[in-house]
Amino acid sequence: MFHSRLGCSSISFRHQELGEALRTMKELGFEEIDLGALPGVCNHVPYDLDAAAVEAVSAEVNASGLRVRSVNGDIGDLNAVLDADAQAARRRHLDALLTLTSNIGAKALVLPCGALNHEPVRSEDEDLDLIAAQLIGAGRRAAEFGVELWTESLHFLRFCWNLDRAAKLADRLAGSGVGIVMDFSHIVAAGEDIQSYLDRHAGRISHVHLRDAVPGNINLSIGNGNADFADGLKRLAADGYTGHFSLELETRDVTNDERPAAAAKAASFITDLI
Repeated sequence: MFHSRLGCSSISFRHQELGEALRTMKELGFEEIDLGALPGVCNHVPYDLDAAAVEAVSAEVNASGLRVRSVNGDIGDLNAVLDADAQAARRRHLDALLTLTSNIGAKALVLPCGALNHEPVRSEDEDLDLIAAQLIGAGRRAAEFGVELWTESLHFLRFCWNLDRAAKLADRLAGSGVGIVMDFSHIVAAGEDIQSYLDRHAGRISHVHLRDAVPGNINLSIGNGNADFADGLKRLAADGYTGHFSLELETRDVTNDERPAAAAKAASFITDLI
């Protein structure tokens, strides 16, 4: 029904319980999903992720029959300076997310590119160094679970919020195996140009999130903003991108009752462009 490389993030149906969201996506015709595990954004995966919670979420996702491309998670602000106890807690949380990612057959765990704040904790360079070190370390740990580690950069709401910082982080991650997730909406919301982003990240993109935006607003349905999906997807193909795409429709211009129809419409539109 939809392109085989196009999936849907469970964040698109964050107002539903996990089981209902899985059924909704499957009934719409999606065969692949991203699983949202972002506290305060999507609670389909508990933030307090103990062994029992990992087992319960794994069982529910596996029973759905849906393929999972990635788990979109968060282990805290990667530019925060932590004491020993906080570092140990972060390692436990990372291992729980990696166990979940492995259990459900996902290709990768996605982590953010720093705090939900544009201001440095110490300095821009020191914060970027720390974020990169945290991601590289998490990537090494992910490899032990047989999965990849990706980061969503640029992200308009987080530390690496514009093209300059996203590119500086990508430079620090070069050769580490940590993949980059491109999100059309965050690039547009930051007032950046899709083609310029692709110029700076050529050959580095592991996954693509799809949602529309205007400068300052990431929460628009596809077609209601300024993102040029046609040229962006054409450029990705020309650059040799063979990865997958996910509709991450955390939109605020439709009602919850309208979301299934809006997701299906967006999927058909994007399918024609891939």
